[in-house]
Amino acid sequence: MCGAEGNSADMSHTEPQTSAHSDPTATETGKAAAQGSEAMDPASKLAELEAKHAEVADAYLRAKAESENVRRRAEEEISKARKFAVEGFAESLLPVKDSLEAAIAIPAATPEQLLEGVHATLRQLAAALERNRVVEISPAAGAKFDPHQHQAISVVPADQEANTVVAVLQKGYLISDRVLRPALVTVTAPK
Repeated sequence: MCGAEGNSADMSHTEPQTSAHSDPTATETGKAAAQGSEAMDPASKLAELEAKHAEVADAYLRAKAESENVRRRAEEEISKARKFAVEGFAESLLPVKDSLEAAIAIPAATPEQLLEGVHATLRQLAAALERNRVVEISPAAGAKFDPHQHQAISVVPADQEANTVVAVLQKGYLISDRVLRPALVTVTAPK
């Protein structure tokens, strides 16, 4: 019995080994299936990559078209801004023109009436300039000479400190903190 038990134990031990090694078709079929999937894998990968390429190419074309549209719209907006940049300024000057035309239309105006009309027109003009951020540069006598806002026309000896404004010959103007025209001034000479 001992011998039979030993044989059966050996057989059960050897059977699994033999069954795995004894079926060569199963192993070859598994290898062939693995090779077949590898052979199909490049084709499916190629199809997958072609689909991704088509998707990326489409997205690129859409993005390019969108950027072209944005660029074109921006150019149109810039063109309109340039074309109509002075629209507000011109509109604010129209009442000044109307006042001047009204003054000319009165043939028998007295000098007092004309002077009054000129003052009213000057106030309209000053208001129009102020609305459009055009500010006067008119330094007071004794103010320090500023080469960024003033232009010295002449240098005169004076009792004041050197490089100070003696007189303003012509007012200057700023537009949004940028010098439109410097003030023409006379300054004191160094002592």
